[in-house]
Amino acid sequence: MPAKMIPYRPTLPDPEWMQKRADDLLSDMSQRRSCRYFSPKPVSRQLIETLLAVAHTAPSGANRKPWRFVAVDDETLKREVRLAAEEEERLSYGHRMPQAWLDALEPIGTGPEKPYLEIVPWLVVIFRIDWETHDGAKQVNYYPSESTGIAAGMFLNACHQVGLATLTHTPSPMTFLQTILGRPVNEKPYLLIPVGYPAEDCTVPDLVKKPLKDALQWNKS
Repeated sequence: MPAKMIPYRPTLPDPEWMQKRADDLLSDMSQRRSCRYFSPKPVSRQLIETLLAVAHTAPSGANRKPWRFVAVDDETLKREVRLAAEEEERLSYGHRMPQAWLDALEPIGTGPEKPYLEIVPWLVVIFRIDWETHDGAKQVNYYPSESTGIAAGMFLNACHQVGLATLTHTPSPMTFLQTILGRPVNEKPYLLIPVGYPAEDCTVPDLVKKPLKDALQWNKS
């Protein structure tokens, strides 16, 4: 049955305001960095829930919303996640990653130790839901990876807009998150995101971003 249609007539702002807003947004987002040194300063559950509500507005294939957000502030669970993540990372840095990958990571200064997973007030784990069961029947979700990626990006942006730091962490494989957090087999760990305030002595690599001109094409080349 087709969905009920409702009017969509957003206010059309002045083009000059739009460009100014875009310029301000670019300036603000250019300050965002991946954070690996977090403060234990608390962040309220209400704020995290609101930021996840923003992410939940993301578009998705057939409006299936094929994601699960698991927000973790329990100290025992955070320690379990840290220990399991570090075990996988030691294997990856020890022999899973090819030398070219290790060389690419060297300027960032990453390694298998992840103490921030316990220090940060929140771990938000995003799961991709490939299929669900409704009334005993299996229902496949459409474009689950693309949809979940959009929701994740919106969450990262929302966190930055309110002054919180984040990190996109993908220890591989991530099946331990499924086990620790008690998620079913149809939910696959997609992204582990520490969320909190940066530590007072936090530093980040002074990396040079790829120029936009190398990532943008106008029409057909």
